[in-house]
Amino acid sequence: MALTGDRPVPAPAGPHLVRLRIALTAFFAMDGFLFAGWVVRIPAIKAQTGAGAGALGLALLGVSAGAVAFMMITGRLCRRFGSAAVTTASAAAMALSIVLPPLTHSATALGLVLLVFGAAYGSLNVAMNSAAVDLISALRRPVMPSFHAAFSLGGMLGAGLGGLIAGSLSPTVHLLLLAAIGLLVTAVAGRALRAHRAPAVPERLPATEQTRPQGAGRGRRLVLVFGLIALCTAYGEGAMADWGALHLSQDLAAGPGTAAAGYAVFALAMTVGRLTGTAAVQRFGAARALIAGGTTATAGLLLGALAPTAWTACAGFAVAGLGLANIFPIAIARAGETGGPDGVAVASTVGYGGMLLGPPAIGFLAEAVGLPVALTTLALLAAVAAGIAYATRGAHHTGRP
Repeated sequence: MALTGDRPVPAPAGPHLVRLRIALTAFFAMDGFLFAGWVVRIPAIKAQTGAGAGALGLALLGVSAGAVAFMMITGRLCRRFGSAAVTTASAAAMALSIVLPPLTHSATALGLVLLVFGAAYGSLNVAMNSAAVDLISALRRPVMPSFHAAFSLGGMLGAGLGGLIAGSLSPTVHLLLLAAIGLLVTAVAGRALRAHRAPAVPERLPATEQTRPQGAGRGRRLVLVFGLIALCTAYGEGAMADWGALHLSQDLAAGPGTAAAGYAVFALAMTVGRLTGTAAVQRFGAARALIAGGTTATAGLLLGALAPTAWTACAGFAVAGLGLANIFPIAIARAGETGGPDGVAVASTVGYGGMLLGPPAIGFLAEAVGLPVALTTLALLAAVAAGIAYATRGAHHTGRP
């Protein structure tokens, strides 16, 4: 990738790269669409299995456990078979596995099938991000935020559609419909993905260092740095989804509509931020975008946690969404530039660890010090992400964290 300091110099996009970008965008949107469709049917499946809150929580951990377990494996599969093939296979597996949860009648069975669903979900995320890194290298444009915007838009569409048809279709019929849509998208987009491959991304370490063990070690450390940045922000995203509405209703006396609006404005702000993320990275560079995003998220999350009124907190959530929007996709893209598919796998695994850690950590802290104070840890970790990005801003293209 040609670079001017921290900024890539765009290259003309040929028709095959345009078609490849469209195909990848379809996979990201499908991923968000299917996952949101499953999420809105959780209450109905909970009732079907007869699971209590605790048992359901353990079963739902199957998604995260399966995802994290397969992320590292997927990096190696991408190196062996190519990101396009693994993306297509993982998408087909996710579409097929989404029909399994409504077929279960116990929390144990639900947890087991969610391990399968989570494995496909995690594998797809690593594979399609790896394919996106290859395309970014060919385009020489930082378009990763646009792919994650497609994921967010797909999620909003999947949640909206699920809400509309939840009362008229059973979970089994609904998720079968989603599986059919997913398989159709996979067949069409997968064909384009395999037909229009981008060149693989080389290791970004200088040639003189690639032959030295310490050079490879620096590359691995830099990948972990990006993974840590992703973890700090994924912690906030996961906790906002689980605790934001409760904070508004419990601590600020918000009604159900206002409490729901809190996460809605956060998600909408993240989508808007990602739609404008490519332009921001092109103008300011990835390192500055990471620092600015972390700083903005810190301010928004502090306001959301400590605001005296519900609507002021919602404003803080919106600012936080704008700040967090592009940090995870930029971090994953930079990890891929440094370490290829394995770099994406490592950073994704570390990053999704934050999404696993956030909600339960907030719960334990809330019992000890109250939910508003517990939510300030989201701002703290966003500030840590900004600090790491600032401290390593000169190492992003040298292999030296």
